[in-house]
Amino acid sequence: MVKSESELAGKMDSDSEVELNKCPCCGSENVVKDYQKSSFVCGDCGRIIKEGVKDLGPEWRAFNQEQREDRSRGGAPMTYTIHDKGLSTKIDWRNRDGKGKNLSPQRRTQMYRLRKWQRRARVSNADERNLAYALSELDRMSSHLGLPRNVRESASVIYREAVEKSLIRGRSIEGVSSAALYAGCRKCHVPRTLEEIAEASRVDKKEISRSYRFISRELDIHLEPTNPISYVSRFGSELGISGEARTKAIEFIKRAREKKLTSGRGPTGIAAAAIYVASVMAGERRTQRETAEVANVTEVTVRNRYKELVEELGLDLDI
Repeated sequence: MVKSESELAGKMDSDSEVELNKCPCCGSENVVKDYQKSSFVCGDCGRIIKEGVKDLGPEWRAFNQEQREDRSRGGAPMTYTIHDKGLSTKIDWRNRDGKGKNLSPQRRTQMYRLRKWQRRARVSNADERNLAYALSELDRMSSHLGLPRNVRESASVIYREAVEKSLIRGRSIEGVSSAALYAGCRKCHVPRTLEEIAEASRVDKKEISRSYRFISRELDIHLEPTNPISYVSRFGSELGISGEARTKAIEFIKRAREKKLTSGRGPTGIAAAAIYVASVMAGERRTQRETAEVANVTEVTVRNRYKELVEELGLDLDI
């Protein structure tokens, strides 16, 4: 069978890549790419494997992050948190030309009109207006709750899928965006309760819960129940208990899960009860009211859950 020229060329390129990644003299794979001297050198024996190598990186050098941002000519990475994914252009508000000189009055008027039409062109139809408003709401709520970037991206993707399937029609944008944020938190294992989402949102908890059940059913989102251990670090930090007490609380929750004590019970109540028991046993006692306020549950819930933990786990606790 006769091979084509392209196949032969591809085979030669792959063979040359293998040769460059391995020293032909000593067989070492420790190949150093020295672009200043345009050569590939073996890091063990010092043999020059190849000379005249082209540097495919930028022609400029930067010694800190500020210089790197000033000299780089590439834009920001694509993101789902902006309605146009951050790929559109933006006309600078400073009325200066490329050389830094001030623009003439006539040119300023022209640039003002161009900026206005640029803003209008970015949001051209109803779907884009919907996305622009909803994603700005997501960003506002995420900032209020202190959520990381990956949660914002995940929530934005969920909301975009809801828009593509026309699930927003007949429902409030705030409700669906809050539900998408709650789903993003659970998906990324960054626990936030419905009460916390409702506090940052413009709609109530009932509306968010209804919208979440709807989009999770329509988008086929299946998420595991929130692990109470995920709340221990945050609740413990707000209560100011030590790492030893937090570790004990996590141990109690693990033992409770093994005995199926967490089934059918709210994760925040289980976490609050475990923290309460651990703080008492570690000599850092916190009251049931303090623990309940941090977990946003009632004192009765904390009392009932900690009694179950003490009885079922056989803990020796002096209240």
